[in-house]
Amino acid sequence: MPSHAQLSEILDTVSTALLTVECQQGVVGPDSALPELALAARSSGALANVARLVAAAHESGVQVIHALAERRPDGRGANHNARLFRAAERLPVQQLSGTAAVRVAPPIEVAEEDFVVRRLHGLSPIQGTEVDALLRNLGCRTLIVTGVSANVAIPNAVFDAVNRGYTVVVPKDAIAGVPSEYTPAMIRNTLALVATVATTDEVLGCFKRPRRADRR
Repeated sequence: MPSHAQLSEILDTVSTALLTVECQQGVVGPDSALPELALAARSSGALANVARLVAAAHESGVQVIHALAERRPDGRGANHNARLFRAAERLPVQQLSGTAAVRVAPPIEVAEEDFVVRRLHGLSPIQGTEVDALLRNLGCRTLIVTGVSANVAIPNAVFDAVNRGYTVVVPKDAIAGVPSEYTPAMIRNTLALVATVATTDEVLGCFKRPRRADRR
């Protein structure tokens, strides 16, 4: 775990952004297509911690990006080349564009200055989406990755961000996966090799600074 001074240096609020991954009603909400994952996100406190981080980011001026996964009702452009995609097509709740399932889930609040990036294909919140271009245009060099799932989308996001030259911070209590014991093992044995692992409270401690001027 980094010291407060080390983490504060990494989390310069002028060049840091917060990414929430698939924190949408159809994934982590009460009517989730994946009830086991939704339960893990809520019972572990991960979803509440994401909401705390988002609120603090709004207060301190850290850019927030919400990465959501959805599909067209006709399925055009969506992947069918993996077991995960084929299983998702049979779920009772579909992540269809324009529906409640693809809205950011409470208690996370979306502010006017937030970006909401939606993808119709693939597994990554970064590869093939607007996220990388937005971060570069905003001058961001550090990315805080939160949300679900620790099984697929979170490691995808971390690796893609690292491969693009960003420094990544993972608040270990603000991500969730299934089964619950998998998440800490994956953080310890995989994400900790490429990202800075911290806690939500440690990240929040670095956000308690004067609000920075708006980026141009």
